[in-house]
Amino acid sequence: MKKTIKDFELDNKKVIIRCDFNVPIQNGKIIDDSRIKESLETINYAIHQNAKVILLSHLGRIKKKEDLEKNSLVMVANRLEELLKKPVLFVPKTRGEEVENAIANMQRQDVILLENTRFEDFNEKKESTNNEELGKYWASLGDIFINDAFGTIHRAHASNVGIASYLPNGIGFLVEKELNALSQLDTPTRPYIVILGGAKVSDKLGVIQHLVTKADKIMIGGAMAFTFLKAQELEVGKSLVEDEFIPFCKELLNQYPDKIILPLDVVVSQNIDASSPSWNKLVAEIEPNEIGLDLGGKTICLFKEILNKAGTVVWNGPLGYYEINQYQTSTKEILKYLTENHINTILGGGDIVAASSELGFKDKVSHASTGGGATLEYLEGKKLPGLEIIEEKK
Repeated sequence: MKKTIKDFELDNKKVIIRCDFNVPIQNGKIIDDSRIKESLETINYAIHQNAKVILLSHLGRIKKKEDLEKNSLVMVANRLEELLKKPVLFVPKTRGEEVENAIANMQRQDVILLENTRFEDFNEKKESTNNEELGKYWASLGDIFINDAFGTIHRAHASNVGIASYLPNGIGFLVEKELNALSQLDTPTRPYIVILGGAKVSDKLGVIQHLVTKADKIMIGGAMAFTFLKAQELEVGKSLVEDEFIPFCKELLNQYPDKIILPLDVVVSQNIDASSPSWNKLVAEIEPNEIGLDLGGKTICLFKEILNKAGTVVWNGPLGYYEINQYQTSTKEILKYLTENHINTILGGGDIVAASSELGFKDKVSHASTGGGATLEYLEGKKLPGLEIIEEKK
């Protein structure tokens, strides 16, 4: 068991909390503040324990000078101030005299947010390469380090592994909640059903290889299904296919013929366009000028039949091109079925969580993971560097 924020005496201590404020922004506005809200429990706990709270987070990627302006955390600080209902001092620097003076002047229950940690990636990539000097510097600003950013826990960065190397450390409530939910998958209630969607087989290689030995059934949807269908020598038209992974899919289907469940029918169109007509077709009837964009009615019924007896479901990736309303049907229908029948369901981060939020099911499933890559790597059975460095309870 890892140490948590509750294992520390926080009164008058400078507590550095690594949050995940990597929120989507359009036209200079936050369009979804879920990640900020997910961090509130840990931040409020530290405030109520009379800590001096120093927050760190990344936002986007910093590759060129323009990224510095559009990925500033100033708008996050403003929204956080509204949510906490107390002042949040934003320091538009990642290090230096302004940062040090602001921290030196902190009183109990004060909250400071430093600038985007990935500003340190501009030119030298010091954050993402876990630069030792940077990790040591950030650690020098506090007394205790708490990692509450599950979305980056699979990365060895200066703002998680680096700081934790030099300070007493633990995890926050968000990370603890994620680990408790995902640990169910180590000994799942059976039947254990995996739903995999999304665009590419290549994105899910490790997950498929790891879970195929553990799950009772793996149901394949999304564009990645067409690489599997082509491996069965079916015509898939203009659907997205990764030809280099056809041998992998073929071998998997030969090895686990009763475990891998593929679509029976799909919704096709001639163009990826909301105005283009679409129709339902059996997978054996797809024509060369057609693109598969959603699962068909027979497949939805098949998936529901399998899920009816499920003990545990883990789902990664939407089942159709959900960005266009007419191709949301299978994702929506399966989410509705799982929630209405109270089937224990864990959504494995990324696009399926975004889809479930848009379709109104995110708060109805058992757990919607905040991690994208982190959740995938957990499902692959990989070690998570940001977690490995955290101290164990004695």
